[in-house]
Amino acid sequence: MTRLRLLSVVLAATVLSACGPGDARVDVATPPEPTPTLQHQGDLDVIREHGVLRLLLERQSDSYLPRFGDALYAEQQLARRFGERLGLDVEYIYVERFTDLIPALQAGQGDLVAANLTVTAAREVEVAFTRPIGYSRDTLVVAANHELPADHSQLQGNMAAREGTTLLEAAVRLSKKHEALRVTPVSADIANETLFDQLVDGEVDLLVQDSNVLATALAYRDDIQAGPVVGEPVPLAWAVRRDATALLTALNDYLHEYRLLGENHLPYVADLAEIRERGRLRMITRNNAATYFLWRGQLMGFEYELGERFADQLGVNLDVIVAPSHEQMLPMLLAGEGDFIAAYLVPTEERKTAATFTRPYHFASEVVVGRKAEPPMASVMDLQGRSVVVRRSSAYWHTLKRLQDMPDLDFTIVPAPSDMETQELIQAVADGRYALTVADSHILEIEMTWRDDIVGLFNLTEEQAHAWAIHPDNTQLLEAMNDYLAKAYRGLHYNLSYARYFQDPHFKPEQQAELFSPGRISPHDELVRKYATDYDFDWRLVVAQMYQESRFDPEARSWMGAVGLMQVLPRTARQYGFTDLTDPETSIQAGVIHMDWVRDRFPDDLAADDRIWLVLAGYNAGHGHVRDARRLAKRLGLDPDQWFDNVEKAMLKLSEPEYARQARHGYVRGHEPVKYVRSIRQRYLAYANLLAN
Repeated sequence: MTRLRLLSVVLAATVLSACGPGDARVDVATPPEPTPTLQHQGDLDVIREHGVLRLLLERQSDSYLPRFGDALYAEQQLARRFGERLGLDVEYIYVERFTDLIPALQAGQGDLVAANLTVTAAREVEVAFTRPIGYSRDTLVVAANHELPADHSQLQGNMAAREGTTLLEAAVRLSKKHEALRVTPVSADIANETLFDQLVDGEVDLLVQDSNVLATALAYRDDIQAGPVVGEPVPLAWAVRRDATALLTALNDYLHEYRLLGENHLPYVADLAEIRERGRLRMITRNNAATYFLWRGQLMGFEYELGERFADQLGVNLDVIVAPSHEQMLPMLLAGEGDFIAAYLVPTEERKTAATFTRPYHFASEVVVGRKAEPPMASVMDLQGRSVVVRRSSAYWHTLKRLQDMPDLDFTIVPAPSDMETQELIQAVADGRYALTVADSHILEIEMTWRDDIVGLFNLTEEQAHAWAIHPDNTQLLEAMNDYLAKAYRGLHYNLSYARYFQDPHFKPEQQAELFSPGRISPHDELVRKYATDYDFDWRLVVAQMYQESRFDPEARSWMGAVGLMQVLPRTARQYGFTDLTDPETSIQAGVIHMDWVRDRFPDDLAADDRIWLVLAGYNAGHGHVRDARRLAKRLGLDPDQWFDNVEKAMLKLSEPEYARQARHGYVRGHEPVKYVRSIRQRYLAYANLLAN
């Protein structure tokens, strides 16, 4: 298997776009970064001699939840597979800024810029471009509550565009044609999301944006709209050194093969051969804790992992298509908007009339769920006189309706909103809003890895099969999926993944704060003092955080792979130059440095006492989710600068589909960062009191 070696030139960077920088860039105080182990300016023969293809990329400081496939990820995977085809190892070389990509290529730090560069005459003097990967258009963006201009002659007001990009050039050209337009150059360091917010808030009237970046934003924002196109389609391509003619020829041959079928974004129904030719497999699913979600910048989910391994086996990229609701998944499949559905579907007779189902890959029973204090139930007769809340579209509804036909059994079925996830219904039960609901046993298992305030009362059904759904015409795909699932089911990877999501506890019981020994609150006070002082953090707060993360266990490992006292992900630690996270000093240093990096993601003008709680929430769930929560807090009339009783309330709402689908980073289990921050504050205050006395 190809070895992917991640070598960081720097940490901070931007979201890639066709025209230049795309998101906030903040320099980060880190140890000296490793430099590439290999530097040369050779062509394909030299690359083959070394056995390594070096892909130059700009490091992203902010991820997002792909809802209609991830173009950036897909292009990186396409480049990786090119290297694999040549029998080469693939090495990712990250640079600090978008503008550093071409100089790094010319200096011999990498072989290929796989970053969808805009092809311009000036760049063609510096590098050789492949055949186009795609096309982009400079597009005007306006707020959704503003009327779209009928044509360019009606354009007026402030028009913002980033400095140092083709977007600003397009804005200047347009302003010369229309006197009512004024160009407002903005810093290349301003995040796309911030620019969209400024547009909605009326700080600017128009925004010139790359159509690809705009398409991503329109997948989750309904407060902006695309206006007139202000330029001709611009080709996007990969770049190599001008004298790397053999590499360029090989790349063009490869890209020609993968681009034969044209516009991949249009709906189509494709069987296995065409899927392989297109190089992409589209998985329709939902954005929730059981299937597909973003946590600390990492895409996760049991269905996602199964689908990704199947796509890898086929040698294609996996594109995830998030359905707006459960009811829309099958219509989307039949309309050609995806190749299969992976969302724990029960192959009911009704569903079988519309789609074909694979062999089962998972089994679950339907369980009645109540609060932990709920009296025990032994059978369905214990539902007498009770109310149970479920979605009409769920299999649970049909099960309960059949039970209502039983003699001497009288209970009420209350319909829940159609877009209300089962996890949200369970939360409503825990909060006391509903008395009872029904969940598949695996969904209940997920919830019980995070909490101990709910209980499964009794099984409503025997175990039922879950299967993937595909279009009835795709017989080859069905055969390939069945072969894959037969081998994967209960295999090593399946079992490890299942345990991680459904069995391993994700929370630790709280203990009362007390002195570790006279004058000490942890076994590592001196180390924490040292690094907290270096980065201007209150060391007692860091100790409280360390307790929350690991209970002072240097060998602690989380369900998602975080390691050590500060529970840093290994891939994050490598970006700072650290490897052995079980070493207390390494873990503390890496954790504090990462806290500093997260702190730099939030405005400097926030009050320090408010900023630190936002930072802690970002450390726990990912700063992107906290930024979503701040944006939502503002919409809800709350203070986006204060965590307690403000942003934390918005964070809780990001667990609800209504709000999650309008957030850049999608669903987040909001109760976890809320509980995390409150627990740390409580322990911090206790430590401060203990040391004072």
